[in-house]
Amino acid sequence: MSTTKDKGKQPLTLNRPGRLELKKTVETGQVRQSFSHGRSKAVTVEVKRKRTFAPGAGGRMTEVTGAAASAEAALAEAEAATLETPPPGDALHDLTDTEKAARLRALESAKQEEEQRKVEEALEAERRAKEEAEAKAREAEEEEKRKQAAAEQSEAEQAAAAQAEDIAGAQAAAAATGADPAASPAAAAAKPRGETESDKEAEARKGKFRKAPPAKPTPSRRGEQRRRHGKLTISQALEGGDRERVRSLASVRRQRERQRAAEKQAHSPPSRVIREVVLPEVITVQELANRMAERGGEVVKALMKLGVMTTITQTIDADTAELVIGEFGHKVKRVSASDVEIGMLGEDDAETDLMSRPPVVTIMGHVDHGKTSLLDALRETDVAGHEAGGITQHIGAYQVRLGDDQRITFVDTPGHAAFTEMRSRGAQVTDLVVLVVAADDGIMEQTVEAISHAKAAEVPIIVAINKMDRPDADPDRVKNDLLQHELVVEEMGGDVLAVPVSAKEKTNLDKLEEAILLQAELLELKANPDRRAEGVVIEAKVERGRGSVATVLVKRGTLKNGDVFVAGSEWGRVRALINDRGEQVEEAGPAEPVEVLGLTGTPVAGDDFVVVENDAKARDIAEFREQQKRDKELATQGRGTLEQMLSKIKEGEVQELAAVVKSDVHGSLEAILASFDKLATDEVRVRVLHAGVGGINESDVALARASEGLIIGFNVRANPQARELARRDDVNIRYYSIIYDLVDDVKAALSGLLSPAREERFLGYAQIREVFNITKVGKVAGCMITEGTVKRGAKVRLLRDNVVIHDGALKTLKRFKEEVREVKDGYECGMAFENYQDIQVGDQIECYEVEEVTRTL
Repeated sequence: MSTTKDKGKQPLTLNRPGRLELKKTVETGQVRQSFSHGRSKAVTVEVKRKRTFAPGAGGRMTEVTGAAASAEAALAEAEAATLETPPPGDALHDLTDTEKAARLRALESAKQEEEQRKVEEALEAERRAKEEAEAKAREAEEEEKRKQAAAEQSEAEQAAAAQAEDIAGAQAAAAATGADPAASPAAAAAKPRGETESDKEAEARKGKFRKAPPAKPTPSRRGEQRRRHGKLTISQALEGGDRERVRSLASVRRQRERQRAAEKQAHSPPSRVIREVVLPEVITVQELANRMAERGGEVVKALMKLGVMTTITQTIDADTAELVIGEFGHKVKRVSASDVEIGMLGEDDAETDLMSRPPVVTIMGHVDHGKTSLLDALRETDVAGHEAGGITQHIGAYQVRLGDDQRITFVDTPGHAAFTEMRSRGAQVTDLVVLVVAADDGIMEQTVEAISHAKAAEVPIIVAINKMDRPDADPDRVKNDLLQHELVVEEMGGDVLAVPVSAKEKTNLDKLEEAILLQAELLELKANPDRRAEGVVIEAKVERGRGSVATVLVKRGTLKNGDVFVAGSEWGRVRALINDRGEQVEEAGPAEPVEVLGLTGTPVAGDDFVVVENDAKARDIAEFREQQKRDKELATQGRGTLEQMLSKIKEGEVQELAAVVKSDVHGSLEAILASFDKLATDEVRVRVLHAGVGGINESDVALARASEGLIIGFNVRANPQARELARRDDVNIRYYSIIYDLVDDVKAALSGLLSPAREERFLGYAQIREVFNITKVGKVAGCMITEGTVKRGAKVRLLRDNVVIHDGALKTLKRFKEEVREVKDGYECGMAFENYQDIQVGDQIECYEVEEVTRTL
């Protein structure tokens, strides 16, 4: 490979025969890629491989792998290094000795590696052929062994079947002849070969010792795969053959059943699930859809079909929701917030559980007729002496114990007109009414009201004609007056008991008690003491150190310490029970009045009192009742209609007297508020900022100061902090102990808010005799006073033919060119009107003035 300088530049070529060909170096294929929810995708995959080619036998290019490839790579690098050497000048220079030696070494190394590779390939092919031959031989041997084992197993099974038949025949023959079955030749023949000594001897004599048969395979259990035996060949591993476990027929049958069930379910329409939907009083559309397990859009469509245009977040009433539930085919279960009270009162008592109880008697009558004095005489105490003004302003319950172990429960009610609610409440909780009538006064206003309450409660009446010790006492007049109210005493052929008594002298009290017990015996009063207590709140108040205290009259059951109860919208746990004599007791039975401590708040007098199971039940009931009470108050304090609002704007707002009312007991507070309602008119009224039971505190003063109102305390006082705050902020606190004094003061305050009445007072008439037209002044009427007096600055009316044509004010009043204050009857004067000039001779002028008069309620 030498060149000369004089020869031209020639390309460097390889002396190889044939064409240079390359096989495809990129292998393509498809792979299916799986995703969630059963989705899949076919992906094309390309694999590129690097191939190295070298000249093989006959000069054909063949692929080089392993060491040959590395040798070829080294040779290529050497040739590249040789070719990359730049020729000096324009002619190709000769190779150096070092380059030639390197090239020869590379060629020799490549030839040696090629020869070594060919030898290794031949050895590898020979090894593979040998392994394949050995594998085929092993497979043939295994197949022969399997066939032989199967044949031996079949032969053994046939022999066993034949032996079983011989044994059965021998047993039948022996049974027929009565011989021993074990001695029969068939039984002997049925024994295994080689087991008996005769068989061994026969085999030895004949010299026919055969090769021992292979061990009989152990029968496998049902469903258990047979264990592999022998070696596992490559063909068995690749083909699988009969080594795989075959599915049982039952498994195939179950799979087919599942497929048929799935196809049937796919073709059949889905069955609708009917649900029981719990429906409250109001519910949102979304919540209704969730409870029916339906789509919200479908529920909105159903409402549109019914003519109700709503969104998914709006609320609908229970009746509309019930129609929608019916449209979807579900069942409705209506519930309401009042369901918490279901079962609160318990079941009715059986007749066998009822026991006699003391009667509850209410003392009613007119004010100052001696009701409390009569009760004091029966109880031998002095309650009336402690009442302010000598009149009862609280409702009280007491129990009188008679000599023969009999008891009577008395409920004392006020007689003042303001305590109508108290009297009505007393009549509702009683068994009979004792109507106290003073023998000297007779039937009065509150006496008639008490009769009406008793008739409304449908309770019997006993008339106690009191003050018989007075010299002017006339019981016959009282009895005759009772006839006007359909009360006929026994002396006149009726059924009303009338007992003349004297509370002061304590006469005929035993007869009154006897009449009460007789009437109670006719009523057959019974109650069950062995159950949870139920009763009614007679009175409620707040006491320092004791909190809210309620006077409770037990109607049935027994009230015990620790009982959880509900009283109206309040609840609590009984901490202490105190009877009417101030003694602490452990329990209170039917018709027994007690004071209950342990309330969370102050209930309203007249509320029901019920013992419940636990705190959670009591709390739920109290919250429900409190919400009802709040809703009722909001409904009564509404803004009114637009017409009412416009009328108030036109006529002016109603004048209000803001007040904070605090009382010692709830009954008195109720009476005060009722009196305020009676004082209200279309122009003035009392606006109660806050009404409560208990003393006056700082929050009451702050509330009154913010609203510029006053504080009314009935039988309560303000604490020192409240008094100091009221003195600093100039808040008026008024204390009262008698209710009619309170009502009179509030009435006077409301009267002061009334706008004064405007009244006209006639002054006199004047006749126009002449009309003068004066420059810069206008028309002036020359008049004669015909009646009364005319005053300067007074109001005047101009009458023409007895018709009022002008009503205005008098601008000037002159006599002989001088201004005068007034002109009397029979004198002449000159008058001019303000802003009016249409006056004629013969017109009459009426003079009057307007006065403001203070009004009262």
